Amino acid sequence: MKKVLGALLLGATIVSAFIAYSMYTNYSAKQTAAIEQKQAAKKAEKKTEKKKKPVLKIEDLTYQLKDSRTGQVMKEFKPVHYKDKDVYDQEIKQLASELAKGIDTPMQNIKMDANGSLTGGSKQIILKEAELVENLQNLNTKQLDVKVPVYETAPNVTAASAQGIADVSLASYSTRFRPSDTSRNRNVQLSAEAINNVVLGPGDSFSYNQTVGERTAERGYQPAPEIINKQLVMGIGGGICQTSSTLFNAIDGAGLQVTARSHHSKHVGYVPAGRDATVSWGGPDFKFTNNKDYPVIIKAYANVNTGILTVDVRTSQRAI
Repeated sequence: MKKVLGALLLGATIVSAFIAYSMYTNYSAKQTAAIEQKQAAKKAEKKTEKKKKPVLKIEDLTYQLKDSRTGQVMKEFKPVHYKDKDVYDQEIKQLASELAKGIDTPMQNIKMDANGSLTGGSKQIILKEAELVENLQNLNTKQLDVKVPVYETAPNVTAASAQGIADVSLASYSTRFRPSDTSRNRNVQLSAEAINNVVLGPGDSFSYNQTVGERTAERGYQPAPEIINKQLVMGIGGGICQTSSTLFNAIDGAGLQVTARSHHSKHVGYVPAGRDATVSWGGPDFKFTNNKDYPVIIKAYANVNTGILTVDVRTSQRAI
């Protein structure tokens, strides 16, 4: 009897253990399946999100063009033609040119007054168009600010460096005009006064049109013959090219660097062939740079009695 009961008890224990194991196995399988199902759902969800998330394109974005000096927004720009290289390059070059027109300011040179003191002068402001074009060619979707490269250069001369600046002549050049031609002579005289006592420090640039200014009757300029398309015609300010040509020969003799010069359409009699420098307001300009490591001063004298115009480029004794 005891043996029978023991056998029954063992059987019951085995059956219970089997049932418990089966239940555990089924639960674990269900739990594992649930976990796998959740993971699969998450993966599917992520794939769906990736599909739904829009891909950023440069041509769809709006960029802020900011002044490199101040960080101020100068213009908003949408590069809609970014994928079409030829069209886009033309577009951004035009954009850079338009922005430069509103910013570029030539240097106003310092002058020396009758007491030997420095007066006036203002900095040159330049937007580097090529640099801006390069920035616009290399846009990305992460940085929407684009630097507009604007550079400022102040006249490079001080009271100390200008001490004794008129002591030594580097080069001088003279031309002649008719004392009887009073209107033309007045124009030569006014333009000579405008460039007289201009001081250029090392690296400073000079623009004849900027320095002399617009030639108008209100500023005292007279009608006189001038050359246009190989013809002599009357125009306000006729004769000022004699001043610019005389200045060219003086600064060329002094070894300064000419950066812009144009010839007349026909020969002029006051300088040898090819030694002229024609100028026109809104047209050709005569420009040069002081490429020396010391400052120079321009002296200009128009003697209406003798009919002699002289331009002298001078500096201090210690500089040479």
